[in-house]
Amino acid sequence: MSEILIVAIIFGAIFGVFYLYFSTRNKERLSLIEKGADASLFYSTKKKKTFPWLTLKFGMLFVGIAVGTAIGILFTNSFPLNLEPLFIFSMIFLFGGLSLILNFMIERKLSKKDDEAE
Repeated sequence: MSEILIVAIIFGAIFGVFYLYFSTRNKERLSLIEKGADASLFYSTKKKKTFPWLTLKFGMLFVGIAVGTAIGILFTNSFPLNLEPLFIFSMIFLFGGLSLILNFMIERKLSKKDDEAE
């Protein structure tokens, strides 16, 4: 019975946070409109690309994880120590992180090209 109560409390808290966020935003917007502010204030004129390189990011992350797993397995076969999980997980995080850093540099370079083109 306590598990159901915990889940209900968690969902209630999440609902409460979202309710407060949206109701506060709505009240704020209504008060701005009542004071004579233009409704275009709420919308930006430039379209934002929320996730323009999302597939590149996930692709590079998964390739980094695969390379890290392969190198971790090679390390476990190379060293006589019984540290297989340590080698595999450390290489997964190392190469996954390196791929995300490389992805950041590629995205920054491409976004600078996009900004110069506009």
